[in-house]
Amino acid sequence: MDCAARRILVTGGAGFVGSHLALSLRRDQPDTQIIVLDNLKRRGSEFSLPRLRDFGVTFIHGDVRAAEDLDAVGPVDVLVECSAEPSVHAGYGATPGYVVNTNLIGLINCLEHLRRHGGDLVFLSSSRVYPIAPLRALPLEPRGERLTPIHAADQPGWSDAGISEEFPLRGARSLYGATKLAAELLIEEYRALYGLRAIINRSGVIAGPWQMGKVDQGFVVLWLARHLYGGPLAYSGFGGKGLQVRDILHVADVYDLLALQIGDVARHDGATYNVGGASINVSLRELTAKCAAITNRRLDIGADQATRAADIPYYVSDISRVCAATGWQPKRDIDTILADIARWLVDERAQLEPILRA
Repeated sequence: MDCAARRILVTGGAGFVGSHLALSLRRDQPDTQIIVLDNLKRRGSEFSLPRLRDFGVTFIHGDVRAAEDLDAVGPVDVLVECSAEPSVHAGYGATPGYVVNTNLIGLINCLEHLRRHGGDLVFLSSSRVYPIAPLRALPLEPRGERLTPIHAADQPGWSDAGISEEFPLRGARSLYGATKLAAELLIEEYRALYGLRAIINRSGVIAGPWQMGKVDQGFVVLWLARHLYGGPLAYSGFGGKGLQVRDILHVADVYDLLALQIGDVARHDGATYNVGGASINVSLRELTAKCAAITNRRLDIGADQATRAADIPYYVSDISRVCAATGWQPKRDIDTILADIARWLVDERAQLEPILRA
């Protein structure tokens, strides 16, 4: 860590990713004050509070949409921006107010806080900044239990390694994705105008214990929880066959990367990285088979053939840039991710089943 870093703020720090980062930073940096700001809106975030308290993390019940809540924190050396409305379906058929205010206005408040007081920014962006139509147009074919890319080395930002940071950004990407891309652009302006040091990580699917899984955010946890606790599941979109593929990144691997970045902000200042599991990827059908093997329970998976507006059939991150710049590599494969989640689901069944079975 930069030697001057003595206070680190994690916004959205009672959420799944934020709480893991805060606890891990506290474990590895005992002389640094770790502060969490969270509005506790997402169900299950309250479960993080005893863990944060027991590890000596400072919790502030506040909201990034309210600049005065950030003012109450005071100056920090590093701000890790994890607060977000995480659903890619946010705003479809409803008001866009919460996703825009949280993901964009909240980020502006964070930038203003750093402009006034100093400090560096690590921003968790999203792979959803890449537009939907071009992703759907990628050349894919069904092979076995998944969709498989057809070699397309001549297409910009797309290769056998996956989607790179050079993938074209023209086109619609969902309100969620638009707020994340707009946030990235504002970060770059603050770097140019005010000398802010900042790192942007475009994260794909992140999974692990303490994630309150839903269909639109946290589907790996949801899939395993329904196999363990019971409840309905369905393959949605693209004919309801369950062949769509995502790469999966363990939340502990996310922390390993951020620890490297926070430790040398100057080296990575201005960088934008795709951060995902890359070769650690799985289709829904493959995930179903793995969950059935872990729980010794086979579910009758439904089929919803309709494709929703923000659905994409395939996303695997090309992480070549971040690996070359940091030496980081994901260490935990899909079986390790599922084993860690299964252990947590069993150990915490009493409080989790009412949430994840419904």
